[in-house]
Amino acid sequence: MSSTASQITPEIVAEHGLSPEEYDRVLKAIGREPNLTELGIFSVMWSEHCSYKSSKIHLMKLPTKGPQVICGPGENAGVVDIGDGQAAIFKMESHNHPSYIEPYQGAATGVGGILRDVFTMGARPVANMNALRFGRPDHPKMKHLISGVVHGIGGYGNCVGVPTVGGEVNFHPAYDGNILVNAMTVGVADTDKIFYSAASGVGNPIVYVGSKTGRDGIHGATMASADFGDDADAKRPTVQVGDPFTEKLLIEACLELMASDAIVAIQDMGAAGLTSSSVEMASKGGVGIHLKMDDVPQRETGMTTYEMMLSESQERMLMVLKPGREAFAEAIFKKWELDFAVIGHVTDTGRMVLEHKGEIVCDIPLAPLADDAPLYDRPSMPKDEYKLWSKVEPLGEIGESDDIGADLVTLMGSPDIASRRWIWEQYDHTVGADTVQRPGGDAAVVRVHGSGKGIAISTDCTPRYCYADPYEGGKQAIAECYRNLSAVGSTPLAVTNCLNFANPQRPEIMAQLTGCLEGMGDACRALDFPIVSGNVSLYNESKATGGGSAILPTPAIGGIGLLANIDVMATVAFKGEGQDIVLIGDTAVHLGQSLWLREVQGREAGDAPSVDLSRERQAADLVRALVGAGEVNAVHDVSDGGLLVTIAEMALAGKVGATIEPDWDNDTLLVAQMFGEDQGRYVVTGDAAAIIARAQAAGIPATRIGVTGGEAVTVGNADENIGWATLSDLRHAHEGFFPALMNN
Repeated sequence: MSSTASQITPEIVAEHGLSPEEYDRVLKAIGREPNLTELGIFSVMWSEHCSYKSSKIHLMKLPTKGPQVICGPGENAGVVDIGDGQAAIFKMESHNHPSYIEPYQGAATGVGGILRDVFTMGARPVANMNALRFGRPDHPKMKHLISGVVHGIGGYGNCVGVPTVGGEVNFHPAYDGNILVNAMTVGVADTDKIFYSAASGVGNPIVYVGSKTGRDGIHGATMASADFGDDADAKRPTVQVGDPFTEKLLIEACLELMASDAIVAIQDMGAAGLTSSSVEMASKGGVGIHLKMDDVPQRETGMTTYEMMLSESQERMLMVLKPGREAFAEAIFKKWELDFAVIGHVTDTGRMVLEHKGEIVCDIPLAPLADDAPLYDRPSMPKDEYKLWSKVEPLGEIGESDDIGADLVTLMGSPDIASRRWIWEQYDHTVGADTVQRPGGDAAVVRVHGSGKGIAISTDCTPRYCYADPYEGGKQAIAECYRNLSAVGSTPLAVTNCLNFANPQRPEIMAQLTGCLEGMGDACRALDFPIVSGNVSLYNESKATGGGSAILPTPAIGGIGLLANIDVMATVAFKGEGQDIVLIGDTAVHLGQSLWLREVQGREAGDAPSVDLSRERQAADLVRALVGAGEVNAVHDVSDGGLLVTIAEMALAGKVGATIEPDWDNDTLLVAQMFGEDQGRYVVTGDAAAIIARAQAAGIPATRIGVTGGEAVTVGNADENIGWATLSDLRHAHEGFFPALMNN
């Protein structure tokens, strides 16, 4: 067998991200020294990005099953039943490292990759979402990163014709040197036309379709499995370049072929490109593969097998076809002006054999690449040690606010609460004409085309909670997503996630990862909200000049829910004057880790709020029942900023003010009632007596707290006016942050 390089040295092994112990495993797996191509294949398949070697043993503890689940983790995306012979197919993926190095292309190709994960299973994509994390707004690099990421997401999604219907954005100095870009796609398919990736049928043709292979993206998976050094900018060649117009053609060509019976298996070429797609298809099917590299469509001359196998060029798919169907399939892809090539066949050897220029340049067993990749149970700090390590200050004594109204204006203009209008106006959120709830509410809603039902979608996570208490933070991320889906009236179905953490070889980081996963798992079980797909992104930390160290633990959650009738749906906007405002849930007492504490007092201190999962479920059931019965006309969950921010957001959305009456009989600080971030709460409007009666019957606290009307958000009553902020001042603060930041 021909070698593609000189003898492998320890330096070459280290450059490929393999430890000496892992290289010894490679030697044992193949019984000899690998050549450079074989080493590269092991390198990417055993990277964190592809193998999940530091997280897999913990991921296996998550709940993944339920009567609504058709396909859980392990495929390109998760699949859940939405009735009427239809399924929702969805997933979230990270493109963090590429987006820091080259924000436009990093974000754009992140969108392209997650779209392929969904339509490769037979679904037409119907909506995109995202979850973004940036550093300090005044960081010298941040404006460039924000602009590039937002325009990359918009540029790709808008051109490919899939609406971007919402998402979330947070800012914190911990992301100065390592931003997060998580992309989510939801698609719809017929349950009898779902496609999977396991190859089968010895002799069946293996077909390459889409764009040609170039040298962009080589070692992208390996780069995404290491932290940043001072040479981050030098890694630009490992960032892929996307073409959304080609992706649109690829979607249509694949869906047209999927309408036939020609496909045996299909897999997109994502991280690690042709390597991961071919290895995963063969290993899942328990077969072997033989590829002729000369037949791979190539964009550049003189490409080596190493380059072709590790390239992450975009808009490419790999298929196994039924024998004799090649000409039929080729005609479809040629019609859509896409490359089509038979590049190999399925074998019964259980090995990956690559042939180039008449020579065998790779011959390795497949099982070690996928099934026998290293698995690590890395040391994790005990919870008490983590609490000491995190150095979270105790909350201490808190006095009353000097000016509740001024505090509200400050919060409404703060980076984590300010209107995201500047961002979502860059996106086409109505293409396809099925978006029925646009960005700015608790959850986006898209109509299932040609029907009266809808899919609600939300992305959520509160990293400051996860840092202060990983277990409670993990619970809260799931619970908030569940609340947002329930707030529009949908029944939550299932979860995808993107687990963004720093270096897992540090015990304190593993404490964050395992704590968050434990909390997520408990919440999913308590809420019957299974996790059906996801992604792990580790080593999100930077030693680059001007960067921070580790990011905050950020287990981003993407959830979907089902609305049986989109005409029975709640929105956040107040609908008119003189309507009762009712708080469902307890009066707030918890100011620890609140945005009020951070933005007004300048402190990040105290415990994260606790999450009562039983109460969460009961309150959500009540809200969905109220929405379904038409007994509420505005609903908003209480989250960042607490009660008064929730009221202000509802007032601005409806252009109607409100007067809020504090609980005078409660010894709790007024500032805690207004800005505490206690969980499991909603604000609704309607007939207070009817709402409270329903709540009492369900065993859920509910209190009339005020009435809509006027041109301000006022705290007080006829006898005592404690504080207020005009809608004009609130809107100016709320809408002004992003334009001021980006136009400077």
